[in-house]
Amino acid sequence: MATAAATPPHGGLPEEVVVWEILVRLPPKSLLRCRAVCRAWRSATSARDFLAAHHARQPNLPIAFQEYHGGQSLLAFDNRGAAAAQLQPVARLDDDSSLEASCDGLLLLTDYGRGVPRFCVCNPATRQFACLPTLSGFVPLALGMYRHGPTGEYRVLVCPRDEDPATDACYIFALGSVHPLKNIGWLPEVDEMCSSAVLSRGSLHWHLQQYESAAKVIMAFDTTAESFRRMRGPVVPSSDGLFAGMFEMDGILGVACSNDKDKIIGIWMMQDYESEIWTLKYRFELPFEEIKMQCDMRQVRVKHGDMLIVVVPDGNGELLVLSRFGNGLFQINMDGKLVGSFYREDLCLTQLQLKQTLVPHTFFPALESYVVNAPPFI
Repeated sequence: MATAAATPPHGGLPEEVVVWEILVRLPPKSLLRCRAVCRAWRSATSARDFLAAHHARQPNLPIAFQEYHGGQSLLAFDNRGAAAAQLQPVARLDDDSSLEASCDGLLLLTDYGRGVPRFCVCNPATRQFACLPTLSGFVPLALGMYRHGPTGEYRVLVCPRDEDPATDACYIFALGSVHPLKNIGWLPEVDEMCSSAVLSRGSLHWHLQQYESAAKVIMAFDTTAESFRRMRGPVVPSSDGLFAGMFEMDGILGVACSNDKDKIIGIWMMQDYESEIWTLKYRFELPFEEIKMQCDMRQVRVKHGDMLIVVVPDGNGELLVLSRFGNGLFQINMDGKLVGSFYREDLCLTQLQLKQTLVPHTFFPALESYVVNAPPFI
């Protein structure tokens, strides 16, 4: 008697559709669970071309962290396709780590638990963690992390934390490389960089603090040529003159500015990158009284000037402002309307974003103290 064929786990859909239209769109945790369904799925979703396509479809999610006794939780703000946005936990680290930079799903941390501060790199999706070699001669400050196109290496741009004539330069080192630091010379404006690096069009970008001029200045670092250049930022009204943050959306660089009382938000987009032409895309009043009313109901004391603003894509092709007051995180659309809020104790918002990846990296096992799914992951 013939045995009936087993029913495919996907109900008879063509394998190509299941893999390249469904599985490739899943978040990393869901994809890893699906690998246990059958050998065919495990094989298909482990191939490097699939993992690269899967990473390309992952959103850039703003990173926050929540401190607690003995450690901290890294959280990603996820606004995709849900009735309400969520703060998704992506990693739990011990309290000796500080987040410095993010690139292609990799996080650069500073570890303060071993006497001399040193850099570590981790992948929250795969729970891999390793330490980078100690940089002798100075304590480094990370300016940014990037993928070097010609070599495919992931590299970190650093400078001394304190000006020291003996280490008066910026340096580059590649993750997993045995080559010494590359000295690319001193950058005079490094002390004026007041934002996390934003990667757009193959360059890292920082806003330079300008105290007396309404004309913003941006420093760019070409990640292929590995050289710096200055760029024109937007010329903003004096009433909106304070810098709030930089961001990138669909290859377009953006700058958010606010006035000295955090009431008016201006969103500028770089209309022409080569010609450095900016345009004012949005300008709206922050719903401070509504935010204050919600905070008062929860007995959270707030005041003008104590918030951090981050501008991010909202998952539907639009922009969204995330604003932190006290223990509250508030979502505001480009009409100035309050559309959501979260309350967490000791919640801190960063200007970094996480685009999760399951792509394997050969440099991890070559680094010191390499572990998987072990401390400092808790």
